[in-house]
Amino acid sequence: MSQPTVGELLLQCLRAEGVEMMFGIIDGSHVPFVAHTPRYGIRHVNAHHEEGAVHLAEGYSRLSRQPSVVIGSPGPGGANLLAGLASAHAEGHPILAIATTRRRLTADPDRGGAWQATPLAEMARPIAKYSATVRQPERLPEMVRAAFRAMLTGRPGPAFLAIPDELLPQPVDPAKAAVYPAERYRVTHMGAGDPAWIRQAADWLAAAQRPFLHAGKGVLWADAAAEFLALGDYLAAGMSASLGARGVVPEDHPHYFHLFDLQATALARNEADVVLIVGSRLGEYDGWGMPPAWGSPARQRTIQIDSDPLSIGLNRPVDLGIVADAKAALAALLAEVRARTAPRSAMPDLARYRQLTAQTMAQGAQYLQRTGAGGLNPGQVVMLARQFFPEDAVTVLDGGNTVLWGVALNPILRPGGFLYSVKMGFLGTGVPFAVGAKLAAPHRPVYCITGDGALGFNLMEMETALRYAAPVVVVALVDAGWGMERTAYAFQGFGPEQHVGVDIAAEVRYDLAAQALGCYGEKVDALEDLLPALERAVASGKPALLHVTVDPALNADPPGYKEFRYIRTL
Repeated sequence: MSQPTVGELLLQCLRAEGVEMMFGIIDGSHVPFVAHTPRYGIRHVNAHHEEGAVHLAEGYSRLSRQPSVVIGSPGPGGANLLAGLASAHAEGHPILAIATTRRRLTADPDRGGAWQATPLAEMARPIAKYSATVRQPERLPEMVRAAFRAMLTGRPGPAFLAIPDELLPQPVDPAKAAVYPAERYRVTHMGAGDPAWIRQAADWLAAAQRPFLHAGKGVLWADAAAEFLALGDYLAAGMSASLGARGVVPEDHPHYFHLFDLQATALARNEADVVLIVGSRLGEYDGWGMPPAWGSPARQRTIQIDSDPLSIGLNRPVDLGIVADAKAALAALLAEVRARTAPRSAMPDLARYRQLTAQTMAQGAQYLQRTGAGGLNPGQVVMLARQFFPEDAVTVLDGGNTVLWGVALNPILRPGGFLYSVKMGFLGTGVPFAVGAKLAAPHRPVYCITGDGALGFNLMEMETALRYAAPVVVVALVDAGWGMERTAYAFQGFGPEQHVGVDIAAEVRYDLAAQALGCYGEKVDALEDLLPALERAVASGKPALLHVTVDPALNADPPGYKEFRYIRTL
């Protein structure tokens, strides 16, 4: 029986980890590896840019809750991966980036002047949980295991492997390179945590008069939204979610406190006597978990559940930290709470909190009532798009002010229904996030709301969507400029005549660009034309792009901008 090549051995390792999808741009050095992917049940999606390929993988992993793989070529291809890897590092996405390198004789170490010799593993190390170069074929399985162990232990994150291109076609003795399934070498389920800690948490929650629950993205990674909501409902507790965890609690739930409803949310959190934080580090947009966005830890009991011990008490001191799988811990906690108290029907002082919510909504309504001379009201466009798509649709946001409109006026009603570059605000993620999400969940409608600036980064991935039958709908709010930078100039007192670097050519037709790529494209200049255009876009069965002309002045004054600036000063 012939020995497998190193390329085949790598595929065996990936299949042992459950990898089903691989993204990247094909290179001649990849052929001994990629040629065998169909035999191992791994689908290879060839993108237009390696950074975009990482974003595709991120969107796929977020919806599938599975790690995925991206590949790059020696030198520039691998370097392009690193920009995307910075996103995966910030957002906590388990992406394995694999780049080939030039042959070891000339590049390890670099002799000086070797073509495409780049220290990729060293460059990746600050933004990867594991980064290394494979030098001995027999150690490949061990190093893949090290990468996945790092990616999936604690807070998820990316890893990087560099492989000299001459290794991939070489035969390797399988007896010297054993491949193990995940459960044989790493922890694949953390369990519910210490039972004594769960009982203590249940004691405090059952006795609490004003419990409050907060969900982070860790709830989504653990598929624990149902358990989180069940506990909150049983306690009639106030509930909130970090920006990245939108959808854990349906945003029309009577006890949900929205991110932009700052006054009501801060008051409810301040008045809580016990707060439960699950799967969140309490970052900047969570007010660091401290006053004024939260109550003082000196007078509130704080319980934190997280799979990563390094996240416990990171930004807010805790009274009880439980290192556990969120789904198992919440199920165990609910069972203990049920044994201690009857279900509650009313949240204390909810009416008082909702008076503040009504004020916020009234302020938001003012944004919707305005009309512009140079295009549509962006808020009206966002709301109509939300009304058109079903509740289980996946919303992807990209851009600056476009995201503020989308967060304020596009409610998320299902878990896994929202994608955005929360930690980085990484422009250009929208289209590839959407395509990756559609590949992971082909049964769910996926739409992306983006600005024309952000759209320009990875527009070519619309053709990738066409090639791989991922019919996403992109709604581009076109104001012929960088809207948030216009806002920043105005906020700092600079008039339009002093705005430098904010304009994009008004003649650009993104709908025609989509058509040229083989996708559906249509221009929308009147609000009454938007819903029929959305219907035609979906009916086309293709990836679709609607070029929606929005008024630049209205777009430069979005809801939440002052709050956005304020949160960043805490």
